[in-house]
Amino acid sequence: MDSTMQGRMVSTRGARTRLRLTRRGRRALAALVLVVSAAAGVAGWSATANASTQAGSRPSYVQVRSGETLWQIAQEAAPDQDPRDVVTALMTANHLDSATLQPGTRLLVPDNL
Repeated sequence: MDSTMQGRMVSTRGARTRLRLTRRGRRALAALVLVVSAAAGVAGWSATANASTQAGSRPSYVQVRSGETLWQIAQEAAPDQDPRDVVTALMTANHLDSATLQPGTRLLVPDNL
């Protein structure tokens, strides 16, 4: 090699470029993460709903009467099981945050009780 080329040669070994995101890139990445998270949540929610209605069985529902508690519904739905477990299953199947019920609410009773 001649002397003019030696000064221009740059070693690429060990050189790393650092990824830099602009404000617009960060927003796009955050939006992508949000969309993927929402899609995963919807997929998980629909999988839970589909699991309770699989195998051609018709889902059973209970209409909440005035003054009725989730504990009472659990005892009626599965008298041979621990009501605490049934209350938990009812809350999960119906996506309830608390055991407080409103009269007229229609509750899904899971088949596996």
